[in-house]
Amino acid sequence: MCSSTPSSSPSSVLTSKYKTNFSKLEACDSNHPHYSEFKDNDSLANVHQVFLSFRGEQLRYNFVSHLIDAFERCGILFFVDKKELRGKNMRNLFVRIEESKIALVIFSSRYAESSWCMDELVKIKKRMDKGKLQVIPIFYKVRARHVREQTDEFGEKFWALAKTSRGVQIKEWKEALESISNMMGLSLGDKRSEADFIKEIVEEVQRVLATIEYEEKENHLRINLFQNKKRKKTYFQNTRRKALKISHIKKTSGAKSRSSDI
Repeated sequence: MCSSTPSSSPSSVLTSKYKTNFSKLEACDSNHPHYSEFKDNDSLANVHQVFLSFRGEQLRYNFVSHLIDAFERCGILFFVDKKELRGKNMRNLFVRIEESKIALVIFSSRYAESSWCMDELVKIKKRMDKGKLQVIPIFYKVRARHVREQTDEFGEKFWALAKTSRGVQIKEWKEALESISNMMGLSLGDKRSEADFIKEIVEEVQRVLATIEYEEKENHLRINLFQNKKRKKTYFQNTRRKALKISHIKKTSGAKSRSSDI
């Protein structure tokens, strides 16, 4: 999550609107093998988890707090920068991104005003390009076109940040914005229920996690089959060598025996 200082206090309870809609998520099974309960461990490698990248000052205590609640209800393991990364360098965030299977990038009107958000995005793109991270872009009351082209209010925030940044850095930010916003994502407009939108996000995350697990099992099976074939081939080769060696010894012994008889 993009580091920032909250400007308002967190709500302690969900509104009745969210409670009603989240009742639809009760079918989520927290014991499902795809997911596990969130724990703030030093290392969460080799587990399915979701890294949330968003503008904290804008979304931490409203939309994202409700999204996190939905993840917890469904037992989806996720990472949100709450306290451990404030005041530290980006290396800690990058480690969390590397540990993750999915990056949920929540583009909002103020996302691009944060250099932390933009640096997260660059790292996410690099992992995605290597095939090591699945990315789900979320367009929260912004158009994908405005993110991709850095226009409208989103673009104003981006170019204001760019004025205080380096050329190479700006180039990387633009490439990350263009690449990730060009992917199929989920969009929330002004006239849509946020609770229903959160339900859609949860379902998409569950689908992607299930796909990742299936592909990992398939890859594991292929590796095992390849290794078994290799072991069998080595076994037969060794057996053949032994047989040829024994045959050679027998022939040599027989020849010596005939020679001594003469």
